Amino acid sequence: MSASDNNLNYSNTTVNTFYVLTNKNGAQLTVMPFGATVTSLKIPITNGELIDVVLGFDSVEGYEKSFRLDGSPYMGATVGRYAGRIKDGKFELNGKKYQLAINNGANSLHGGIENFSKKNWDVDAVNTGKNQSITLSYVSVANEENYPGELSVSLTYTLTEENELILNYKATTTEDTIINLTHHSYFNLEGHQSDVLNQDLVVHAQKVVETREDGIPTGTILEVANTVFDYRTAKKCPQNIDNTFVVENNDEVKATLFSPKTNLKMDVYTDQPGVHIYVGGNCGSDLKGKENAAYHALSGICFETQNFPDAPNHANFPNAVLKKGDVYTQKTIYKFESL
Repeated sequence: MSASDNNLNYSNTTVNTFYVLTNKNGAQLTVMPFGATVTSLKIPITNGELIDVVLGFDSVEGYEKSFRLDGSPYMGATVGRYAGRIKDGKFELNGKKYQLAINNGANSLHGGIENFSKKNWDVDAVNTGKNQSITLSYVSVANEENYPGELSVSLTYTLTEENELILNYKATTTEDTIINLTHHSYFNLEGHQSDVLNQDLVVHAQKVVETREDGIPTGTILEVANTVFDYRTAKKCPQNIDNTFVVENNDEVKATLFSPKTNLKMDVYTDQPGVHIYVGGNCGSDLKGKENAAYHALSGICFETQNFPDAPNHANFPNAVLKKGDVYTQKTIYKFESL
C-alpha cells in the first residue's frame, strides 16, 4: 500500500500493511504499524541504482521472531517508553519508587518486556505529494511495564524531496512520568546485505557517557580525546560499540556515515542530548533478513538519537521527566547525499 492511496480507512489497517512513501528522486521509504518500524529505505546513488540502506525482514513474522532471540535486535523499530538501560529497572519520581520490568540482565532495557517496539501502532494519516509522510500513534496505558501515567505518543516519518528521513515525535501524559524515545534502524550505506567495516564514521562529540561493563552509566562524562571514542575525525566503523555520545548545537550535524564504495553519505541531525551508537546486532543462524540475507554483528550501525541511559537516576544528566500538562517533542533527521 503506497502513500498515493488517499481513501484509506486508517482505523481498520492491520499490522500486516506496509506503507511506501516516495520522492521525485526515486527514494522509497517503507513503514509498517508493528513497532512503527522502518522496514526499508532505498536511496538512489549517482549511477541510478537504489541502495536499501537499512536492515529488516520481509514480513511481520520476521520481526516478531526477532524478539524471541537472545538480544533482540529491535530492527528499524521505535523504542520506548525509555530507550537504553535503567539500572535494576528502578527510579524514583515525586517521592515514589518504581520497579520496571527486567529484561536485560538485572536491568530494564528499551522500555521493558512488552515495549513500544512490539506494539501495533495506529496509522493516523498518510500525506501524499511532495515530502510524503505517515503519522502513527500509540497509547500506552497507565502502569504499562510499571511506568506511571497514560502516555499518548505520535510519530511522523517524512521522506523529503532532498532525500531526508525526518522523524518528529510528540507525547503527552496523564501524570508525571519518564520518557526517552528513539529510532533503532541499522544503517548500511552499501546495502543491507553488506557489512559496515569499510565505511567511515564521524561523531561530532567532545564527550561520551562512561558506562560499566553491563552498559549502565557510572554518572561520569568523559572527554573523548585520546580514547577509543574519539571519532571527531573519520575512522572506520568499530567492530563493537554500544555507547552514548554527548552532542550539542542542535542545528549542526551530529554524526556522519560515508561509504567510499557507493559514495553515499548520511548525516545525522537531532535536538536530543545524545547519540547512542551501536554495532553488534545479531540475528543468529536461524533467522534470515530481507531477500534471505544472513545478518551478523557487522551488518549495520545504529544512530539512536536520545537522552542518556539511566538519566532518571543521575541528577547531572538531562531531565527525562515529562510532566502532566507538558508536551514531549523530539526531531531527528537522517540526510542522504550521493557524492
